[in-house]
Order: sequence, then C-alpha cells, then structure tokens
Amino acid sequence: MLSAIPDGAEQHGDGAILRLDFNPPEEHVHGFEIIDLSTLHDRRLRRRRRPDLVHRVDFHTLTLITEGSGEHAIDFVTHPCRPGTLLWVRPGQVQSFVRPGTANGTHLLFTSAFPPHTSSADRLVNEWSGSACWQLGASPTYAVLSTLLGQLRAEYGRPEQTVSTEILQLLLATVLLQIDRLPHPGNGGDPHAGGEVYARFRAELERSYASTRRAADYAHHLGYTVKTLTRACTAATGQPVKHVIDGRVALEARRLLAHTDEPVATIARRLGFPEATNFGKFFTRHTGVTPGAFRQAHRSRQ
Repeated sequence: MLSAIPDGAEQHGDGAILRLDFNPPEEHVHGFEIIDLSTLHDRRLRRRRRPDLVHRVDFHTLTLITEGSGEHAIDFVTHPCRPGTLLWVRPGQVQSFVRPGTANGTHLLFTSAFPPHTSSADRLVNEWSGSACWQLGASPTYAVLSTLLGQLRAEYGRPEQTVSTEILQLLLATVLLQIDRLPHPGNGGDPHAGGEVYARFRAELERSYASTRRAADYAHHLGYTVKTLTRACTAATGQPVKHVIDGRVALEARRLLAHTDEPVATIARRLGFPEATNFGKFFTRHTGVTPGAFRQAHRSRQ
C-alpha cells in the first residue's frame, strides 16, 4: 500500500508497465523527500489515480507504519501493513496498492545517487533485490528507526536555505545500515558474502539479463571464471550463477505476463528468446506453469 507516486512525476513505459520518475512537487533537496503517507494519499486523490495502480518507480522508498492497517504488493508478494511494519521498495520492482486501508506513517523517498558514496550504505542501494518487508512491532529496532526518521524529518523541515544535504545523507546512511542488521530471508546464503565479485555480477546481470543467459558471457565480460561467479553467487544467494541468471529472467517474465497485455511472443523476444516455444519451455521449467496459464491465473485473482 505504500509506494510513492509523487505529484507531477514523469511517467514512461517500461515493457508497458507504468514507470514513475523521482520528481516531487517541491524538491528542495535534490534526490530526497520525506512525507507522511497521508500526504501521499492526498496526492493520489488529486491526480485521480486508481488505488490498485500497478507501477514501477525509479527510486527507493522506505516506509515505517505507525498507525492503522493496509496491504501492499511487491513483486507478487502481498505484505500486511500495521504499526511496526517496515517496507523497502527498490527501483524497478513492480508494486501496487492492494488495500490502502487506514495505514499511516513516515514515507521516505530517495534516489540511488543520494546516499554518501563513502559509506558502506552505498552498496545497499545498488542491490536490485533484497528483503522488502519486516514486521518490527514495538521492538527496540522500531524505536531506533523511528527516532532516526524523526531526525530526518526535522532536518528536512528546516527553512530551505538552512537544510543540510550532508546531514540528511549521513542520517539516511545510518538508517540503511540499521536496516542491514535486520534478519534476511533464509536462502542458504549471506547477502554480503559474495563480495565485490557478486556485486559486479549483479550489476551486469541487471543490465544484460535480456541479452544473454549464459554464465560464460558474464564471466568473460567481467574478467572472472564461471567457477568464481558460481562461488560468489552461492555464498550470496545459496544458488549457482546459472540459477541466479535464470531467476532474474523468470521474474521479469512474470512481471510482464501479469501486468501487461503484450503477446507471449513479444515478451519472449523482449527477454532474448527468438522463439516463443523456447520461452514457454523456459518459463514452465522455472515456474511450473505455462506462460498462458500463469497470466490467466493472475488475472483471475484480480
């Protein structure tokens, strides 16, 4: 229920899925904004947007729920929202307001370029996937994050000429590092264990997943061996490199099948499959259903 749709946002197609750029109505700190959810809802009403609009954003959003309840879907997972819920939506993820409900809280928007590059938090914002939801309840971590977000709001709310971008950057880095301490889903790996090898591979995968699914191509381009990439991917995700590549392609296929009306053959070509038949075999192998059956099942749940 909690992704940002800034008033006046630029929007463009990305595989026919609406994509919204970072463009808040009054951006007095470049690449950063912090608002109440109630403000976000007011903006949506003014722009007459459907509450269940499916879209991507090209920036990060962090939301800490402080009151009420609702639901928000991020890449096919619906998260219940209640006091103590923390959501992190990353650029490119597909999301929708399933049930806005009565949830309210602090909603933080920032571009990937905003956090200080000298901080290890810079690594966190460049991850294209990761944990999306934590139920913190009334835990000490909730209290820490609530205090930090309060400090961010206080700095952001100062007269425009006196707001310190550096203070905002350092406070945001602290927020991200606190979140990084939270438990990650059990996948048999450690998100940090892949080191620089995995980070470079992940960035290249995001650029090239629609062009090649061959592990050897990534290894050659990055100057590693396939064995090195597999070792890094296994440490970071619990899966070998080929599984990570195919998983990224399968995720985008699910997004396009569920949220666009593009023919299966068009989606196949978009993802680097010259023949729709080969795409169908790939998709069935990785999801257990055919592309057509997946699309029909998703539409029937809407």
